Amino acid sequence: MIGTLLLDLDGTLVDSVPDLASALDRLMAARGLAGFSEAETAAMVGDGARKLVERAFAARGQVADEAAMERFMADYGAHLATATRPYPGVETTLRDMTEAGWRLAVCTNKPAAMARELLAALGLAALFRAIGGGDSFATRKPDPAHILATLRAAGGTPERAVMAGDHANDVQAASGAGLPCIFADWGYGPPAMARGAAAIAERFADLPPIATGLLSR
Repeated sequence: MIGTLLLDLDGTLVDSVPDLASALDRLMAARGLAGFSEAETAAMVGDGARKLVERAFAARGQVADEAAMERFMADYGAHLATATRPYPGVETTLRDMTEAGWRLAVCTNKPAAMARELLAALGLAALFRAIGGGDSFATRKPDPAHILATLRAAGGTPERAVMAGDHANDVQAASGAGLPCIFADWGYGPPAMARGAAAIAERFADLPPIATGLLSR
């Protein structure tokens, strides 16, 4: 076993903004509010669905109520794999890493059931030893305990693990857990969020050599 690679989901493994934006637009329209472009939605992603809805309503001068949260979750849950797709090279790279002896896990703030359903719909679920969702444990990113709990569930150890993600939450959580973090430059997070990362990957296929190099230090 080479080591464990922990991966964020939205913006790292998959481009989920098309489905998130569509569900958000339907919610906004139902409340008589203006929707958002995919770029605007992407800028609000990273802390889970509840924060996304809260930020969307705040951007329209409103406060999201529980009914709005429930409507969004039900709608998005019914369409979470309609237009969402893995980033280029994801499936091939993950399969190659698994064959090479890597242990893979997902650490996301998306609810665990939704994460599993999405990964299954995309044919990726079987590649992961564990999926740590935003509701899997008592904490969530940027709390390092979220990463460490997911790592334990995958059977990995901190000294032989690397995190990869596109958000400051990933970098902060990995740093707190004592893991190097590879910033996913293709994702939703702006370049400033890479501050503190051990390395930056421009393509998903760059992850294996970078992660191997970080574990060999």
